[in-house]
Amino acid sequence: MAAIAAVDAAALEASSSVSRLPWRRIGDTALPWLLPLSLLALWTTGAAQGWISPQVLPSPQFVWDTLRDLATSGDLWLHTSASLARVGLGFLAGAALGLLLGAAMGLSRQVEAYVLPTFNALVQIPVLAWLPFVLLLVGIGEPLKYILIAKAAMVPVALNTLQGFRQTPVGLREVGEVYGFSRRQQVLEIVLPHAMPTLFTGLRLGFTKAWLSLVVVELVASSEGLGYLIVYGRQLFQLDLVMAAVVVVGGIGYLIDRLLDALETAVKRRQPGGAR
Repeated sequence: MAAIAAVDAAALEASSSVSRLPWRRIGDTALPWLLPLSLLALWTTGAAQGWISPQVLPSPQFVWDTLRDLATSGDLWLHTSASLARVGLGFLAGAALGLLLGAAMGLSRQVEAYVLPTFNALVQIPVLAWLPFVLLLVGIGEPLKYILIAKAAMVPVALNTLQGFRQTPVGLREVGEVYGFSRRQQVLEIVLPHAMPTLFTGLRLGFTKAWLSLVVVELVASSEGLGYLIVYGRQLFQLDLVMAAVVVVGGIGYLIDRLLDALETAVKRRQPGGAR
C-alpha cells in the first residue's frame, strides 16, 4: 500500500508539473518585456502629466508620428541603408582580421608571445581616441568610418578566437596525433568544432562593438546615416527626431543580435553531440 501511495504521489506531482509548464513558458517569455514596457508606461504617463517639458522629452505618440513620417518620406530607409552598408563592410573586415589574428595566436605560442602584449595595450584605447590619428591618415571620408568600425569589431573577435582555440582538451589533440592527423586536420576536425561556440560569442560581441562605433563615427563625421540623423535632430532641437533615430538603432541592433544567436544555435545543433 505504501508503494502504491508513493507511485500515486509521484504521478500527481508529475501531472501538476506538466500543467504548470505552459504557464512557466509564458512567464519566461513575458518576463524580459516587463522592464521595457514599464519604462514605456512611465514615459507615457510623464509626458501626459507634463512632468517633463515636451521640448526635452517628447511623448511616445509624437516620436511614433515622426518615425512614421520618416518611413513615408523615404528618409528612414536612406539613412538606415547607409548605416547598414558601413557597419556591414567594416564588421566583415574587422571580423576576418580578428579571426586570422586570433587563430594565429591560438595555434602558435610564439606568435602569441610576440603579438598579444602589444595587442592588449592597443585595445585599451577607445575608438574616439583613434579618430584624430586616422583622420590625418585617410581624411574625413568613408574609409575613416570603415577603419574605426573594423577596429572595434576586430578586438572581441580576436580575443574570443584565441580563447576558443586554446580551450580544446589536450587529450583530444593527443588522440588526433595517435591517428596520424595532419596539422590541418587537427585544426578543422578537432580544434575548430570545440572553438565554435566561443567564436560565435566573439562575433556577436564584435558586431555589438561595430554597431556602437558606427553611431559614434556618424555622430562625428557623416552627412547621412542614423548617427547623422541623431546629430541633425539635436542641432535643430527636434528631440522627437533624435528619439526616433535611437529607437531604430536599438531595434536593428537587437534584431541582428537575435539573428546571430539563432545562427549560433543552428551551428551547435549540427555539431556532433549537439542539441537536437
